[in-house]
Amino acid sequence: MAEKSIVVEQETVGLKKIKLNYKLIFSLSLPLILFLMWLVISFLEPRFFTLNNISNLGRQTAIIAIVAIGQTYVIITKGIDLSVGSTLGISCITSAMLLVSGVSIFMTFVIILAMGLLIGLLNGFIIYDMKITPFIATLGTMTIVRGATLLFSEGKIISGVPREFIQIANSDIFGIPYLIVILFIISVIFMVILRYTVFGRNLFAIGSSDEAARLSGVSVRTTTYGAYMISGLLSALAGLLMTSRLASGVPTAGTSYELDAIASSVIGGASLFGAQGSVIGTIIGSLIMSTLRNAGNLLRIEPFWLQIAIGALLIIVVFFDQIQKKRS
Repeated sequence: MAEKSIVVEQETVGLKKIKLNYKLIFSLSLPLILFLMWLVISFLEPRFFTLNNISNLGRQTAIIAIVAIGQTYVIITKGIDLSVGSTLGISCITSAMLLVSGVSIFMTFVIILAMGLLIGLLNGFIIYDMKITPFIATLGTMTIVRGATLLFSEGKIISGVPREFIQIANSDIFGIPYLIVILFIISVIFMVILRYTVFGRNLFAIGSSDEAARLSGVSVRTTTYGAYMISGLLSALAGLLMTSRLASGVPTAGTSYELDAIASSVIGGASLFGAQGSVIGTIIGSLIMSTLRNAGNLLRIEPFWLQIAIGALLIIVVFFDQIQKKRS
């Protein structure tokens, strides 16, 4: 009996090592994929690794990554937020209107970020209190907010944004674009919240089982509201940065960003089944998405083919996510 128990214990230890190695391989696969992509693209197009293009790639990644971090918070709860692109769009056009009308940069930030929080609050209310599924709820708010954006702007681009505001997204510090610095700060803040706070643990608990979380004393309502409000807040911030980068308010800004945000999160390891996701993984996923688009422009690939490739990539990642979920 003692020999059998020793054998069983050794097998258990072996299985744990295999699981540990699997997790290690998975965590290293994303940076490896990104590195191989950069290697192949730089071979095909020498301009890819120029300072100007890398800086441009960083700026592109920063905005989508900020949106995707908020999306990751929602996906961890087994939800989804399709309104992120529309929230970015209305934030872009509204911030331009405020700035052109003479509102200070500080007050513009306060108003726009508050608006993002309100949109997130509305999503949380519809999903939790009205008991409407996240997909339908945020599809509805996406349509409403996008319609409001076009209505307010009359479909026109708002120009005349102050130069001081434009410099936020288009200036560098020690050669590093401000947008990358902002992304770094946002990443650290929301990584700490996700990994080291009660709220972060509650997100994973709800994603695993909202009923079990409720029985454990977790406030499902507060946590659900919080996840969608964070998504709205970060989408609004991305809208402000988009206005700065474009030097104007564009009513169509953020179109299809919901797809990019979801793809970045899922490629980065977030599971649509909930209870899985990380900020670092999401940033790498965003880099992969931005690299595909950047390389497509440099190599003069039709944007329609890129859209097909991104959609196919998302389907493949979700397919393997389903297989992994069934096995676990």
